[in-house]
Amino acid sequence: MEIIVNPKHLDDGTNVIQLETAVGAAIKDFEGSIGVNVPRKRFLPVKTSSDLLLMMSNLYTLKSGNLEMSPLRMFASVPLVKLGKDFNKVKSFLNRFASIPDIMDLDHLTVSGDVTFGKNVVLKGTVIIIANHGDRIDIPPGAILENKIVSGNLRILDH
Repeated sequence: MEIIVNPKHLDDGTNVIQLETAVGAAIKDFEGSIGVNVPRKRFLPVKTSSDLLLMMSNLYTLKSGNLEMSPLRMFASVPLVKLGKDFNKVKSFLNRFASIPDIMDLDHLTVSGDVTFGKNVVLKGTVIIIANHGDRIDIPPGAILENKIVSGNLRILDH
C-alpha cells in the first residue's frame, strides 16, 4: 500500500509528519474484490467540528440503522456550518455548548472567536457570530437568533 504523508501542526507549535495508509487502496491486492457504494443516508462523515454539530443536532434521527433527516425540516439540503478554530478540539467544542442549538430552520451558520451557547438556543436562517480578538460572546439560554449578525462582545449575566 502507498504511504500518504500528512504534515500536521500540533498545539504546542511542533510540526510533525503523520504517515497514513489508505486501506481502500488495498482493494487492488485482493483478487475478485469489489467495492460497495454505501448511500449517504447510511452514514455522514464527521471530519470537522462543523460536521459534529450537524450530527449532534436535531436535524437527524437514527431509524433502523439509517440516518434520516427530520421530516420537520422544510429544506432537503443540510445547513452550511462554519465553526472557527476555537471549536476545533472536541473538548473545546463540547465546552462551548450548554446544549446543541435547534438548527431545524437554519440555512447558514458562521461562528468565529470565543463564543459560547446557552441551553435551548434556536438558530434560524443565516446567523453569523463573530467575537473580536480578546472579546467573548455568550449566547444566552433560550435565545432565538434568526437572520442575525452578532459581533463584538456580548455577555449577559444573571444577577
